Amino acid sequence: MYSQLDRNRLPRHAAIIMDGNGRWAGALGLLRSAGHTAGVKTLKKILQTAVDLELEALTVYAFSTENWKRPLAEVDFLMHLFSEYLEKEKREMHENNVRIRFLGRTEEFSPLIQSQIRDAEQLMQNNTGVKFNIAANYGGQDEIVRAAKKIAARVLDGELALDQIDDKLFESELDTGESPPVDLVIRTGGDLRVSNFLLWQSAYAEFWFTQTNWPEFSPEEFIAALVDFGKRERRFGAIKST
Repeated sequence: MYSQLDRNRLPRHAAIIMDGNGRWAGALGLLRSAGHTAGVKTLKKILQTAVDLELEALTVYAFSTENWKRPLAEVDFLMHLFSEYLEKEKREMHENNVRIRFLGRTEEFSPLIQSQIRDAEQLMQNNTGVKFNIAANYGGQDEIVRAAKKIAARVLDGELALDQIDDKLFESELDTGESPPVDLVIRTGGDLRVSNFLLWQSAYAEFWFTQTNWPEFSPEEFIAALVDFGKRERRFGAIKST
C-alpha cells in the first residue's frame, strides 16, 4: 500500500472516530473492556504510521461528553486505561517527536489524570513532529459554545471589537487552534455519522467509512484511506475549471 501513496496528496490533518471496540469484543464473546484494551494497541500502531508518514496532525476521538452515560464500571475502566496509556506511552511518543494535546473539558477528569495530561503536554510541548490531538471529554457543539463564550468575554472586556470577529479568530479559540483544518475524517465500526466530532474543523473534510471495528483497523487500512483521499477532487465549494 505504501507504494500507492502520493506523498504530495496526503491530508495535512487526519481525524479518526475510533468506533467498534464493544462490538468487536462481543463478537468474540469477550467483555467490552477487552475491546477497549485492544483498541489502545491499534491506536499505537496508527500513531506510528502517522509518524512514519510525517503527517502534520492526527486527532482521535477517545471519550465524548456523552460517554459519561455509559455504565459506571465501563467508565471507570476507560479512565484507568486512559491513565495507564499516558504513563506507558508518553516517553516513546516524545522520542518520536510527537506533540500531544488534549481537546475537551479535561478539567472534569480526576486530579491524577489532569496531572498526567499536564505532564505529557509539557514534556512534548517543544516537539515538531505529528500534532497528536486526543479528544477526551469532548463534544463538538460544546467546543463551539466554549469558544463563543471566550470571544464574548473578550468583547465585554473591551479587548475585542465585534467587527474583528471572523472565522480565523474563531478557529484560534477552538481546542484545535494550533492544528490545520481537518482534511480527512475516518470512522471505523460501520456507523455513518459524525457523532459530534470536530464539527467546525471538518466543514470541508473528506469522509471515509469502514465496517472494520477499531481493534482490527490496521495500518494497511489506514493507508488505504489515505490512498483514496489522494484520488479525490477537492473543490471547497468552487467548480472545476475547464
